[in-house]
Amino acid sequence: MQAVRIVTDSSCDLSKEEAERYGVEVVPLSIRFGSDEYTDRVDLSVEDFYTKMAGAEDLPETAAPSPGAFEQAFRAAAGNGATSVVCINISSELSATMQSALAAAKAVGDEIDVRVVDSKSITSGLGTLVIAASEAAEAGQSGDEIIALLDDLIPRTHVYGALNTLANLKKGGRIGGAQAMVGSMLSIKPIVDISTGVVEEAGKQRTRKKSLVWLYDKMKAAGAIERVAVHHGDAPDIEEFLDLIAPTFPRDSVRIGKIGAVIGTHGGPEIIGVTWIAAR
Repeated sequence: MQAVRIVTDSSCDLSKEEAERYGVEVVPLSIRFGSDEYTDRVDLSVEDFYTKMAGAEDLPETAAPSPGAFEQAFRAAAGNGATSVVCINISSELSATMQSALAAAKAVGDEIDVRVVDSKSITSGLGTLVIAASEAAEAGQSGDEIIALLDDLIPRTHVYGALNTLANLKKGGRIGGAQAMVGSMLSIKPIVDISTGVVEEAGKQRTRKKSLVWLYDKMKAAGAIERVAVHHGDAPDIEEFLDLIAPTFPRDSVRIGKIGAVIGTHGGPEIIGVTWIAAR
């Protein structure tokens, strides 16, 4: 058992296989459709979520994990021989998850050293940071060294999303700096930037195809970048996008996955997101 264990929340959109491969403990958020509550990626798969959302009149709601859920994860790490935990979570500007993790860290402070980190990121941006921290832990780095690594990586982590609609963000109240895009702009294909942990307008295109080209152009203009990831919310044109970027970012160099219910609730269906870490 490695000395430092990495814990995160399910907004990281790591697949079950990735979480197992990197030894990450994922604490799930909850998703509510009316009076029906589900545990993210436990009793509600990504595919089932999008099917349910398509048939629902009202926007589903997301809820942060309880402090008790994080306490359980922290104590399990201690019980398995870890001397320290680094818990990396969704941006505190977008969820109360950080508050739960901090409360749990305080509750178990006499049992195990827990460092709680605000990733200032979401979905595959958070997932990339979690993977980097896990690799460092596996290599034997200390909690202090992993925190220093994250302090370096977080400001260099970029997250952009091409949405098919702003309706979910508007209904969910997560519009943030993209407020100017609402109203008559709901028919536009918007692009948002969540690189600082809040939702901000990055651009708007009149067609879906142009919005995907915009994403590719942004990636190319970023210069030297590392750990490129492409995640999507059941987007029917994901293969088209991967083909589009392949001349510069071949598939075998890109981590590909699905955007789950936590982000999908607010980003809406068919979102395509790209994340990367800018090289020093």
